[in-house]
Amino acid sequence: MTPRDASDPSNRWTDLDRPPLNAAALRKALVREGGLWSEVHVVQRTGSTNSDLVARAAEGRATEGAVLVAEEQTAGRGRLDRQWTAPPRSGLFFSVLLRPAEIPVARWGWLPLLTGVAVATGLSRAAGVDTALKWPNDLLVTVGGEERKAGGILAERAADDGVVIGVGLNVTLREKELPVPTAGSLALAGAVNTDRDPLLRAVLRSLEEWYRRWRTAGGDPAASGLQETYAAGCATLGRVVRAELPGDRSIIGEAVAVDGDGRLVLATAQGVQEPVGAGDIVHLRGVQSRFREE
Repeated sequence: MTPRDASDPSNRWTDLDRPPLNAAALRKALVREGGLWSEVHVVQRTGSTNSDLVARAAEGRATEGAVLVAEEQTAGRGRLDRQWTAPPRSGLFFSVLLRPAEIPVARWGWLPLLTGVAVATGLSRAAGVDTALKWPNDLLVTVGGEERKAGGILAERAADDGVVIGVGLNVTLREKELPVPTAGSLALAGAVNTDRDPLLRAVLRSLEEWYRRWRTAGGDPAASGLQETYAAGCATLGRVVRAELPGDRSIIGEAVAVDGDGRLVLATAQGVQEPVGAGDIVHLRGVQSRFREE
């Protein structure tokens, strides 16, 4: 499949509540000398922006700061190979290429968490939505007093020196369009703005700001303020959770911290603090945390 440019005027759209993104305006606003974003491409339809950008990076056809946005993804992926689907132009589906070559690879695991902070910060500014972060990669909003997933983040290595970060975010998804009852969208959460152009600009500018701060600190999550800010917005901390781990093993405990390696630390009933670096987290009970911009 060859993705088509969504800015092509021959691509008709019929849902007046979901106009296409303005690719030219996005490039003009985001691509600037000395800035992180080097190119912005908007395509009408593709399988996965992450897969496309990883392939371009492997072929040497993408520089750091490349941004690929799709109006519709037919094979979007989340963690654990879960599928992510949504109606055309109902959300923000994009991937970016980062190459933090001077940062120790051991600290690259903070990039999905950094992206979560950046997205939450950008949405608080541009959409007026209180967004919480579920460790390690979910974006949560409140709909009718219930916590729902509105988006997710997926990081993948690209060649030897890069990472592609993909973001999928439901913006105008309606109740009848939800794939599962636990899903949500910015519109359902009462966003004051669901225009995807300014939302995308705000999120990418926030990501550039946090990425530069993290790199300036040598990838140190504490010195950059990333660890503290992530903890302040993490809905998982302070709750009893079940961590479903590889090998059909699970741990139940209270999420008490995110350590310097980005791992979730669980305090178990046996009095042990166990860090979890990978796994599926299920919120069982506890107090919700909310992201607040300082």
